[in-house]
Amino acid sequence: MSADTDASDDRMEKINVRLPEPLLETINEEWERRGYSSRSEAIRDALRDWANPSVTLSAETLDDLEDSREQAERGETVSAEEARERLGLDD
Repeated sequence: MSADTDASDDRMEKINVRLPEPLLETINEEWERRGYSSRSEAIRDALRDWANPSVTLSAETLDDLEDSREQAERGETVSAEEARERLGLDD
């Protein structure tokens, strides 16, 4: 492995990766269109997203949360303790 440095002088390790040809073709078609200065930059960005995924809720989940909030405001909900009691469940 060799070590390269980028503009911020952070040490980077060079690795070799084998990719299926269709995936490499997609990367080659997309990196510049998406505004990256290099293919390596695009791949690093994708790997960062993989290593540190952002938490994003689906539109359906956000809608369900809004419905739940509105139900709570209207007094249509019960506590977990009351729900367990009504269902005859023990802790």
